[in-house]
Amino acid sequence: MSSGNFLFTSESVSEGHPDKVCDRISDAIVDTYLTGDAHARVAVETLCTTNRIVLAGEVRGPESITHDKLEAAARAAVRDIGYEQDGFHWENAEVAVHVHSQSSDIAQGVDAAGNKDEGAGDQGIMFGYACKETEALMPAPIYYSHKILESLARARHSGAEFGLGPDSKSQVTLQYENGQPMRATSVVVSTQHAEALNQDEVREIVRPHVENVLPSGWMCPEAEFYVNPTGRFVIGGPDGDAGLTGRKIIVDTYGGAAPHGGGAFSGKDPTKVDRSAAYAARYLAKNVVAADLAEKCTIQLAYAIGVSKPLSVYVDCAGTGSEDEEKLALALQEAMDLSPRGIREHLALSRPIYARTAAYGHFGRVPDADGGFSWEKTDLVDAIKAAI
Repeated sequence: MSSGNFLFTSESVSEGHPDKVCDRISDAIVDTYLTGDAHARVAVETLCTTNRIVLAGEVRGPESITHDKLEAAARAAVRDIGYEQDGFHWENAEVAVHVHSQSSDIAQGVDAAGNKDEGAGDQGIMFGYACKETEALMPAPIYYSHKILESLARARHSGAEFGLGPDSKSQVTLQYENGQPMRATSVVVSTQHAEALNQDEVREIVRPHVENVLPSGWMCPEAEFYVNPTGRFVIGGPDGDAGLTGRKIIVDTYGGAAPHGGGAFSGKDPTKVDRSAAYAARYLAKNVVAADLAEKCTIQLAYAIGVSKPLSVYVDCAGTGSEDEEKLALALQEAMDLSPRGIREHLALSRPIYARTAAYGHFGRVPDADGGFSWEKTDLVDAIKAAI
């Protein structure tokens, strides 16, 4: 982003948003297959609407994972989100499973054979980004947008706020001065709620989840604090609007503060570079910034289906770096094997760690003890410095 003075806005959506329900189900399917076989191949999309869930896609994995097991995984995901409403209920929704075997044409390009290493699962470009705006090395607008909704979700799941529904959205606009975020100029939160609550009550339920998330002194003016601006949000989730896997790719990444290659993450196993290479690009960018080699860093990777090596590695530190960017790009390739196999093994991605990524961003999270969010570690700092 610019180094001048400007306003910048990012949005987030909760786990109960229709598109995020679909992302969660698709990633639950990925986890189901990887639990059965770490080498399983999965590309599964989900559609949700009023009391209906449709799964479609291609897989290669254990025959023991039947359509009944996929249906059970979908229902469990919806139950965990918290949908027990007349128009969308984890137990009563109709689930249709249209999942079949992976194309042999795709498989032969991806599989290792003879002297051929494992190839990328698709062609495409992937971006990673990091900056020093927050401790998580994420852009501040998307980071705080996520945190507001996470706070509301914790209150709902714990029972502290019984009047909240699963579906919600947030939007945070920050004032930047000399390229640094200084305060919020407006905050928008729309949250599904019980019919008995009026809008003043909803506003006061939401308020502390904004004020306690934003840094001290950052709260927007009262006139710019918008809660349920339509005036009512009782009907929500897939009953209020259809959802699809992969429709919230900017929410999933950097909130528009950095480029996006266009590929969605959810529903894909880690041989798909749309997912794994985007994780690798974030990992590299975050370690560059954590190493104090730049204040901000954008990395682009490019791949061709069936080809193991990246076609290009591009680094842009937006004039904030201490090293030549071409030299840095070579150092990153020395510090980490960026083939699909190398990424998967370095970040230990062939594990059932994906359902948890489906809401509140794939980046800016805390690495889990079981290997979840491994791409958020800063353990490559020394290797990058040594390679320069």
